Order: sequence, then C-alpha cells, then structure tokens
Amino acid sequence: MAAECVPEGPDLKEMGEEDVWELINDNRHRISLGVKPCMLIPYLRQARVLTEMDEDEILSCLKLNNSSMRTSHMLDLLRIQGRNGAMALLESLMIHYPTIYTQVTGRKPSTEPSGFSGLIKYSDLTEYLVKALTGMQKELKEARQEASRLGSRCTSLEAQLGQTLERQEESRRLKADHGRMRKHLAAAHHDILKLKDEKCGLYVRYTAVIEERSAANIHCSDLNLQVYQLQFELRKAQTETDFERQRSLKCPTPSETQRLQDEISALSRQLLVAEKFTPAREDILGQDLVEARDVQIELAEQLRCYREENEQLTRERQEMVEHKECLALQVQKLTLDCEMYQQKGTVKQSQLRELQAERDHACLSRDEAQAQIARSLAEKDTLRRAHTEWKFSWESQGSSSDSLPSSPSPRPRLRRMHAICPDSDSMRGCNIKSGDITPSSVRSQNVEPPCPESLRTQEKTLWYNRDSSETAECDVLLDNDFVFIPGGNEVEQSVMSNMPSCQNNNSDGLSRASAPPFLLRSRPRAMRITGRVLTISFQGEALLSQLQVVGGNKTGVFVHQVTEGSAANTVGISSGAQILEVKYEQAQQALRMVLEDTTLEEAMWALGQVRGFCHLSLRPNQDAYEKLLLQNGEAMSGDSFYVRVNMTLPGGSQDALSVSCNDILHVTCTLPAGAGRSWRASHVHPCQLLDLKTGNLPNYYRAQRLLISAIEDMSIQPMALRKARDKQKTVRIVSTGRQGRNPLWVCVEDTKDKSTGPRDASAPRGCLTLMPYTLVTPHYPPVCRPVLLLPTILGRVLDQKLAEWQGFQLCEPELLSSSEHAARLQRSEVLEECEQGGQRCYTLQSVERVMKQGTHCVLPLGLDCVRRLHRAEIFPIIIFIAQSKSRAARKLKSKVQRQGWSEEQLLECSRSEESLLDKLPCLYRIVSPDSWDDKTTLLTTLHSIILEEQKKIVWVEPDLW
Repeated sequence: MAAECVPEGPDLKEMGEEDVWELINDNRHRISLGVKPCMLIPYLRQARVLTEMDEDEILSCLKLNNSSMRTSHMLDLLRIQGRNGAMALLESLMIHYPTIYTQVTGRKPSTEPSGFSGLIKYSDLTEYLVKALTGMQKELKEARQEASRLGSRCTSLEAQLGQTLERQEESRRLKADHGRMRKHLAAAHHDILKLKDEKCGLYVRYTAVIEERSAANIHCSDLNLQVYQLQFELRKAQTETDFERQRSLKCPTPSETQRLQDEISALSRQLLVAEKFTPAREDILGQDLVEARDVQIELAEQLRCYREENEQLTRERQEMVEHKECLALQVQKLTLDCEMYQQKGTVKQSQLRELQAERDHACLSRDEAQAQIARSLAEKDTLRRAHTEWKFSWESQGSSSDSLPSSPSPRPRLRRMHAICPDSDSMRGCNIKSGDITPSSVRSQNVEPPCPESLRTQEKTLWYNRDSSETAECDVLLDNDFVFIPGGNEVEQSVMSNMPSCQNNNSDGLSRASAPPFLLRSRPRAMRITGRVLTISFQGEALLSQLQVVGGNKTGVFVHQVTEGSAANTVGISSGAQILEVKYEQAQQALRMVLEDTTLEEAMWALGQVRGFCHLSLRPNQDAYEKLLLQNGEAMSGDSFYVRVNMTLPGGSQDALSVSCNDILHVTCTLPAGAGRSWRASHVHPCQLLDLKTGNLPNYYRAQRLLISAIEDMSIQPMALRKARDKQKTVRIVSTGRQGRNPLWVCVEDTKDKSTGPRDASAPRGCLTLMPYTLVTPHYPPVCRPVLLLPTILGRVLDQKLAEWQGFQLCEPELLSSSEHAARLQRSEVLEECEQGGQRCYTLQSVERVMKQGTHCVLPLGLDCVRRLHRAEIFPIIIFIAQSKSRAARKLKSKVQRQGWSEEQLLECSRSEESLLDKLPCLYRIVSPDSWDDKTTLLTTLHSIILEEQKKIVWVEPDLW
C-alpha cells in the first residue's frame, strides 16, 4: 500500500549513465546499510556485470569486515561496468528489495518484462524469478516456523517466570525466618556469655578461697609449732622443779654435787649445740624451702591449665554435638535430593525412549521424501530436455533469417542442474557454468536420492579439491604483483585435465568463446608471525651511546630513547621494546647475557661490554613500558628486591642509610640519579611489607670492599676491643663457592685498576666470594611455627618446662619399621634419630601433626633439622640463650648438671652452635643473660619472644653453603 502512494519518478531507460549513477550515489548510504551482497550477486552474475573473481573478492576478502563494506565494494565494482552495472543493480533491488528500489528511483517495482533493461534473456529472467520466488517462499516458511518456535519459547519463559516469582517469594519467606533465627541465636549467645562471666567470677572466688585456706593452714602449722615449743619448755621446767625438790629433800655430798654440776654443764652445752644450725644446713633448708615454693607454684599453674583444658574440651564437645546435628540435617537433605534425581532420571529415560521412536519415524519420513525428490528430479529433467530442444530450434530459426552469416554453436548435451549443497556458506567462491562439471561442490549426477555415504564421500572430495585449487592459485598469484590469467574456458580445460574421471562426462559439453586475457591484481602474501621475540643484529659499537634503557628486575629492561642516525635507529629499534638478551663476541669468545630479570645496574654493565657486532633479542611490550613512564615523560625505577645486610654500615651525610647486621632492606633502585655507586633502599616493617626510612646504600661491589676492610680491621684490633664489639654483631661472614652468577653480584671492576683485564669479568664466578648482601624472599607461615631452643644441652632442660605452657607441645619421636625408616630417609622426612638408637626418630609428620592442632611444636633437636624443615616449607623460631657467669646462669647450670652434663660441655656446645648461627638461611633471636634472673623469668621471656616472632615475616635466603 505504501508503494502506491509514491509518485512516479523518471524513466530509467531514458536517463544517461551519469544520471543513473548519480541517483545511486545519492542513496549509497541507504543501499550500503540495507542490502546484503549475497542476495544480489546471483542476479548480477546472471547479468554478466560481475565475474567469479569479483564475487570471491566481495564475499571472502579479509579487509571487508562487515556487510556495509562488502556492499560498498560491490557498488565500486559495478561502477566500472557503466550503465549495465547500474541497471543490473536497480533490477536486482526491484526483485529483492522493492522498498529500497522505490526509495532510490521513486518508481513502483514491477515484474513486467518491459520493466527490465534486457541484460538477461527472457527465459533466464523467468527462471531466475521462479528461483527467487521459491527462495522467498522458503524464507517465509522458515520465518513462520521461527515465529512459532519463539511463541512457544515465550510461553515456556512465562511459565518459568511464574515459577521464579514463586521461588522468590519462598526465598523471601526463608530469609525472614533466617533473620528471626539469627536474632534468637544472638540472644542465646548473649545469655551464654553472661553464664560464662558468672562462671569465671565463681572460679576467681574459688581460687581466692583456696589461697585463704592455704594461708590459714600455714598459720595453723606455725601455731602448732609454737605450742610444741611451749610444751617442751613446760616439761623442761617441770623436770628442773622435780630435781630441785629432790635435792632439797636430801643433802648430797660435795662429790655428788660436783658430778651433778658437771653433768648439767655438759647437758647445757649439748642443748646449745642442738638448738643452733650450721651454715651449710641453713643453706640446704633455705634451698629446699625455695624449691618447695616453686613446686607449689607449678602445681597451682598445672591446676589452672587443667581447668582451662577442661573448659576447652567442654566447648569442643558442644561444637561436635552441633556439628553432628548439622551433618544429620545434611544427610536428610541429600537423601531427598537423591530421590528427586532418581525420579528425574526415570523421566529422562522415558523421554529418551520417546525421542528414539520419533527419530525412527523421522528417518522413515526422510527416506520417503528422498524417493519423492528423485521422482521429481526425473520429471524435471524431462521438462528441461523439452524446453532446451524448443529453445534451440527457436534460436536456429532466428539465426537462419539473419543477413550476417555465422556458424551455429554446437548443440549442448542435456544435463540436469547441479544442486548446490544447502550449506552454501563454504561454497561462495565456486562459479559453475551450466555446461561444466567440477568437483568444487557436493552435487548428484543421477536421479537416485543421495545416501549418507555418498554425501560424505563427495564432501571429502570437495574439501580436497578446493584446498588443492586454492594452493595452486596462491602459488601462481604470489609470484608477481600482476599476472595474466587466461579466459574461463582455458582455466576450465586446465582444471579438467587434472580430473580424468570428469573428462568423459564433459567431452561433448557446451563450449564457450574464449575470453581475452585480462590483468588481475594479486593479493599480498600473508606474513605468519611465529613468535613475539625479534632478534636484531647490527653494529653495536658504544651501544650505550646509541640506546638509553630503563626498567629493572621487576618490570624488565626497556629501550627508552634511541639516538638519531645511530645503527640502532637504522635497524628500526624504537622506544618501548623489552630487551631479553644480548649476544656479542669478546676476546674471540661468544658471550650471551640474559637481561629478562636483571637489575638496571646489571643491564647497563652488560650493554656497556658490547664493543662490536651484536645480536639483541627484543619483545614489543608497550603496556609495561608505559607503566614506567611518569607524567613528565621521565621513567621511574623498575628494580624491586629484598636483601639481608651482612655488615653494619653507619649512616653519614648525603642521605646515607644507617643499617645494622641482619637488617632486611627493600632495594628500589640500583642506579639512582646523582648517587654514583649507590643503591636506593628502605627499611622494611618487621610484620608487614611496608617501606619505612629510605636512603642511599653502597652498591654490591662497593659494599664488598667495605666488608673486606672491616674484616681486616677486626683482625688487627686488640682482644679487649674485639670482645667489646662481639656484644653487638658487626659482620656476618657469608661466602659462596658455587659456579654461576650470584643473584645480586655484578662483576663491575674498577676501570682504574690496572691489574684487571677484560677476562677478569668472569673470573670471580668460580672463586670464593664474600657477600655483603644476600637475597631473601618473604614467607608468611599460616599456623604456629615450631620452636627450637639453643644451645642443645640447655634446650633439653627447658623444652619440657616450655611444653607445659598452654599453646605449646613437645614433639614426640615415632617408632618406624626398617622399610618405613628407609623410605622416610630417602624422602628426607627424618629430622633426627633418637640417641637411644633403634628405629625411633623425629619426623616431619610428627611436627606437622602438632602444627595442625594450632600449637607451637617444641623441637628437642639440633641445628641440622633447620634446612630439612625449610625444604618442607616449615620455618621454626630459633632462639639462642647466651651464657654468662652470673648467679642466674649458675643456677641454670646446676639444673644442667643434674641431667648429667658438665659446665664445660655446656660452654663448648654454646660456642660451637653460636658459630653456626651465621650459616642459617633465616634470622634468629638471641636472649642476653641480663634479661632474666631465674628459670621462671627465662621461660616468661621466651614466651614473649615466641609471640613476638610469630607475628613477624619470615625472611629466607637461598642455601649458599
């Protein structure tokens, strides 16, 4: 109806070529957006305004990303054909897009023969219109089926929406119940806390009453002692009274009186001796009294621990009961889900059987349809044969009446139309004429219905021939920019010559006039990139003057600036390229240095060694390079690593950083601006990866010289000054004799040193090298770390006492069989064997078992177990108790002597293990003798140190010994 209201436009046959194309170009945007090239190309091919190569270029060119670009390119190709291209385009629009045709020309579409320009014969036009009408009917049928499918889908979605709303209402109700239950649970939890507070108060009162009772018992015992003394004095007084009474009754002789006086004096002396104690006995009684009080305190502490354990076990029992109830509820839910899934499985099986029955019925219907199609094809061949004979007779009559003599073309053999496979997306590049037979499509040459085996065979032939033809075509076209391709008949003959099976079928086919050769622009050869790493070779004399690099070990080393006119600029090196490695020759020896994870200082030294032809391996990484750039265009540092300082460096002027031995530093720049031979570093927070105070630090080479000087000064210092410095750690001697490059060592020799040549750069790699800094990595233990007390002899005494504290447990040895003991030894799971011999030993599993309980495992082991624990990602807390000659140390040594060790053995063990502490790959803690007075204060100090060390980050260095 809308087309009838459109006013009639000018007659297209009367318009010139430029007017028609101007009319099309005015509506080019509308045509590009609303037209699909695949719909118009068959008609344009029929009108002979587009060739097979044009169709392949429109539909298969990789540069044309969307339909609008393909349509626009098709218009450009039709513009070359002049008026015929314009008229063929408008006629195809009138057939397939009548609305766009009306908008472009202003005329109503018409299917009358007079409405066409005559580019296509009437019979061909009729056949094309019939095909187009059939295709439109098929599309309409598919659209209706799609509409019905979408309607059913919409109905099912509405049903699902209703179910979803019901589930949403149910979930809302469950949320309300959940909130109410949570409130009830919070109230119950509050009541439980009140009860716990009341219970705690009762325990406090009970403890106070017990203490009062113990004080009353002590007072009672004192009173009993006083009563006993008074009774003794009373008996003594009675004895003296009786003696005086008897003496007064009888008068003794002087000799008896003298004897009695002697006896009285002797008894008085004995009484004085009995009443007085010796100093040794007083010390023994005093020590016994102190030990009795210590035992009383330990018993009270054990009683408190037992009470706390009882409370904890009660809480765990309640939690286990609640967990059991939750598991029972989950079992019920899983049972219901299992029953539901069984019902669903039964329904699915019944549906599967129904689908199998429908499939069998569909197969039968398909066979019937194939038979019917075969009969239709036979009838169609008969009608086509009659139509072709009638057409040939009509053309022969017309040619005989023509005044110009012409040789009639040979009569073509009648053949059925080649049915293209429904999957035509992959066949767009195929152009098959009516008289040519090529294996470039899946077609049937007989009237019998195709079977699945024949279709698969033809499909394989199609892909093989298409691949071979494309390969041959690419080989020809890629030789030169422009190539001459013969006419269509010659190409067909060359293709048919490779297929003897098809020659027999086409021996009497329709011959066409050979077209003249034409010029064709070949496509550029596609470059396949095998990797992102590019190796560039050039003359690298004074390479650092040609390139300026930035970055570091964290981000990589990048090219920042390239000198104009240099060899690096000539070969195409630009900013943003990451340098992976450099290869060059030095002293007739090929050297290769990997710069992917090196610091900026190492990279600058390595690039500075290049003195001739070199090979640079680059990788484009613009995103990482842009992250290094600041807003003003300058580049920030890309270095970031952590080191452990092995010497004490006093701070000075010029922003120097003051560090002590065993400090952890974060190095953020190895080549800071304005600070030669220095690093930029910061102190690290002991519990977090946070940078604290920042300053300059001597670089590795300079610090190594300072370390050697410090060791030389220590060797010539007097013994008194050396002992005074031993109290504060100044130097930690760490050396490596391993082959290969140290992760922090840069072989930068001083240019003023005349004794070192170019070959000395690699010499220190195999020698013993002192390390002022060692690389460390942070670790975060998730559970309580084990505890190792040193010296080992003193640790044996304190381990049992420390294990009695809450949160600590002593590691127990395991009894292993011979085979299991050998297997554990092979897997390095045995930490240490018991001194009693046999198969009892301490293993990693016993330590992990204690750690899983959330308690500190007290290790009664030596230093040899540290590296085995580190291999298993277990990092113990190492505490060394320093020895001295104080009174507290003597008391501790007395307890050691009770265990069977002498004081000399304890001092020897302390000295030997203290010298081995510097070889540990981790930090340790030393307890000074002045920080504790007796065994109780020492255990309290150890407990606080363990809690403090548990919060810290564990820094571990690579094993260099």
